[in-house]
Amino acid sequence: MSEEEIRKKWNENPMLKPRIEKVTVNISVGASGEPLERAATILKQLTDQQPCKRKAKQTIRDFGIRKGEPIACLVTLRKEKAKDFLKKTFRAVDNKLSKKSFDRYGNFSFGIKEHIEIPGTKYVPELGIYGMDVSVALGRPGYRVKRRHRAKSKIGPDHLLTAEEAMLLIKDEFEVEIV
Repeated sequence: MSEEEIRKKWNENPMLKPRIEKVTVNISVGASGEPLERAATILKQLTDQQPCKRKAKQTIRDFGIRKGEPIACLVTLRKEKAKDFLKKTFRAVDNKLSKKSFDRYGNFSFGIKEHIEIPGTKYVPELGIYGMDVSVALGRPGYRVKRRHRAKSKIGPDHLLTAEEAMLLIKDEFEVEIV
């Protein structure tokens, strides 16, 4: 299906136009204590939300990680906060995404090597420099019937989101080049 046909389909039926469900920002430090606290501070400054700490699932002696030890922090952004954060982070990656970043359901992820690449972020020597992973989940209105607890239902194959449609949405909404 061509881009024009997809846009026409979205205009005819607004329930088919994809939207950003959530943006998850993860900083994996690999150690608890002071480095994790600094990463959490940076994440809070970038997103204006309190980060949640994630624990190690298993012990890895070579890295000095014990099971149950907090080693990462993450934030989930929704609605306008998610869009604003994506606009900033796309500038950090020069408004380019790889086709390989998209999965077959239209979700995509990308990484930022240094958080100071994000516009409006200043380097603070006490905090250091951290990289982060940004994962974006896309969906259509009506996807909730698939995930809800009461009266759960299936979604038809015509309503599932494709990678092609997700790429078109990101191109149109954020002016990002897909390489």
